[in-house]
Amino acid sequence: MSNLPVPYRYRSTPEKPVTDQEREELTARVNEAYTDGKLDDEQYRAHLDRVFAARTLGDLVPVVQVVGDAPSYREPAIVAQDGTAAPGELAEIKAPGRAGMVVLGVVGAGVALLLLLVVVMVALAPL
Repeated sequence: MSNLPVPYRYRSTPEKPVTDQEREELTARVNEAYTDGKLDDEQYRAHLDRVFAARTLGDLVPVVQVVGDAPSYREPAIVAQDGTAAPGELAEIKAPGRAGMVVLGVVGAGVALLLLLVVVMVALAPL
């Protein structure tokens, strides 16, 4: 897993100070790599020490080369899986709520009543 390409922000602005958010995200990635068995105890401690001692983004390059950069994508909510269906199965179709049906019925009845009122007024209007 070493020798991964260094993400652009670490190469282009190595003198930029490390933010707390950057430090937290990189710590989470180091923890994940350790949990997945990609780092041994010694490497884990060394990388955490480097993350917390770093003052600039350039100081973090050796760690980022090992654990990689954060994903640059997010899974859209519309395609996210809820985990209840087995792989390859479709999730159960969810029926629309009753509140939506009631609102639709009331709006439809109001439009029909307004249309009926206009027709009656036009029919009764003197020529």
